Amino acid sequence: MYFEGMTTLVTSTEFLDPSKKEAILVTGGVGFIGSHLVERALEAGQRVVILDNFDPFYSEAIKRQNFETLKKKDSTGSLLTLITGDIRELPIPALEKAGPYRGVIHLAARPGVRPSIEDPKSYTEINVTGTVNLLEFARRAGIRHFIFGSSSSVYGNHPKVPFTETMDVNEPISPYAATKRAGELLSHTFHHLYRLNVICLRFFTVYGPRQRPDLAIHKFVRLIDEGKPITMFGDGETERDYTYVADIIQGVVAAWNFSLRSKEPVYEIVNLGESQTISLKQMISEIESAIGKKAEIKREPMQPGDVNRTFADISKAKSLLGYAPRYPFQKGIENFVEWYRGL
Repeated sequence: MYFEGMTTLVTSTEFLDPSKKEAILVTGGVGFIGSHLVERALEAGQRVVILDNFDPFYSEAIKRQNFETLKKKDSTGSLLTLITGDIRELPIPALEKAGPYRGVIHLAARPGVRPSIEDPKSYTEINVTGTVNLLEFARRAGIRHFIFGSSSSVYGNHPKVPFTETMDVNEPISPYAATKRAGELLSHTFHHLYRLNVICLRFFTVYGPRQRPDLAIHKFVRLIDEGKPITMFGDGETERDYTYVADIIQGVVAAWNFSLRSKEPVYEIVNLGESQTISLKQMISEIESAIGKKAEIKREPMQPGDVNRTFADISKAKSLLGYAPRYPFQKGIENFVEWYRGL
């Protein structure tokens, strides 16, 4: 069943055989994508353990508010466990005690292309070392299922579009992209050596309710609504494959179910996007229409590490996972603005 409500994330994809005994470990579970995923799991009656360190990359208060929303979805009071901890510091005794685990959905990361250029060391420590720690935790605990949140940034400025999973992505143009590609490679190593089921999901520019305040759509909505200028880098012709968070959650759940159904160990890399591109100018225009105000635009040169276009080929996601994105960009922006005004 599918509903087009403002923040409803119910799709035809349900969690396969939710287990109240074995938990799903969701890293970064009080963040943007993670909180939506945990919410969906709780609605299905699945026990969830969140590991999150409330990283100050953006306001801790936002994540605390997300967690309060999640607690209300735990109808029994026994399905949700929060462990405050850092993926760089495993093992964490409380994490081990909170098991047993059916699998790991690893979404925790230091995000952002531009900030990674200024601080590549911390990005490597969090996104690479942290991922190795989670893979090793899964191996030692005998956990078979591992979903890794990767990124479309691994494609860089590849000249051929749409981007397919078989493309050469060995020339990343930002430290963030390099760490995400490293996570995919390390995941393959653990799959090969320890027969771990791994599905790496390359997310394409996710937006929607609870989006981080530093991301373009959230920032532009706030600034335009407040009558303040927005900064447009480049000529406005750069394009992104914006993906509404409900569609991303549909894909993550489908990947989880695919892993559970697999009789033999699998390793897959899958794009999750809308498979359509929206220019920066068009994105601003849609926000203006949804808010009912014109933007005051300040123009700046393109920034190092930024890509010209992202465009997902989702044929593999459709055939392998039954993925079917349902939110056109206009509808997604309308939903986001409605959520924003309710804050």
